[in-house]
Amino acid sequence: MKSKHLLYTLGLSSLVFATSCNPEPDTATLELNINGLEDLGSDYVYEGWLMVDGSPITAGIFSVDANGTLSETMFEIDADDLAAATAYVLTIEPAADSDPAPSDVHILAGDFSGTSASITVNHGAAIGSDFADAMGTYILATPTDGGSMTNELAGVWWLDPTGAPDPGLDLPTLPAGWEYEGWAVVNGTPVSTGRFTSVSGADDFSGYSSTAAMAPAFPGEDLLENAPAGLMFPADLSGATVVISVEPSPDNSEAPFTLKPLVSMIGDMPADHTPFTMDNNASATNPTGSVSR
Repeated sequence: MKSKHLLYTLGLSSLVFATSCNPEPDTATLELNINGLEDLGSDYVYEGWLMVDGSPITAGIFSVDANGTLSETMFEIDADDLAAATAYVLTIEPAADSDPAPSDVHILAGDFSGTSASITVNHGAAIGSDFADAMGTYILATPTDGGSMTNELAGVWWLDPTGAPDPGLDLPTLPAGWEYEGWAVVNGTPVSTGRFTSVSGADDFSGYSSTAAMAPAFPGEDLLENAPAGLMFPADLSGATVVISVEPSPDNSEAPFTLKPLVSMIGDMPADHTPFTMDNNASATNPTGSVSR
């Protein structure tokens, strides 16, 4: 019979042999340098993905604070996967996420050229547009108030009244995971006028409008009823700001997302039912960055 000491020695030798036959994989460092991302709160995080042989491989999760600083910028990745990666994609994911695949909310992407990749919103694996050609026209009016002309500066509608009327927005079609949202910033408080994907149809919200008349089939809202806390309706949009943002879907924030391609400052004495042109703000709000390996 073998002694306990011999059995222990043989067992230890087998363990050492098994360990030496299954070494830890070599790793290499992926470094991120990204500007313009925003704090997603506690419910969502950013996750990077490497495209290897056409399939996504996770490349690290991080958050962003109120100053736009990333919680992590260096990630240890399997060296073979990192060397073979052809592209990098950044997504927004639920913080408690049981799905191992990327979400539909792709915000930045780029192709590797040598050891680095420039990542942008207009890459085909991200949003697919930089919104540089986005244009917008809106009017101040309250078409749902039943013909009353006393609160015409309380509503904003993205339409062009010089036609039938016609759509007031010229925006690229968004991929899955993204929607447009209209905003009126009233006394410093952003008030959503609704989300939409089509510029020639109604948006998804009418909670502030009256029901005395039918709303036009365009994005917009009359700020007449049910004012949010801290505001009084009917509103007066003189001196306010109106915004078209690009929002992740789903989204848990009550404020506009970082992507704000169209912005307009309303004057102190605006005319109602008169078309106003929005400024293209995309270059100031699009996040950009690079990754290196």
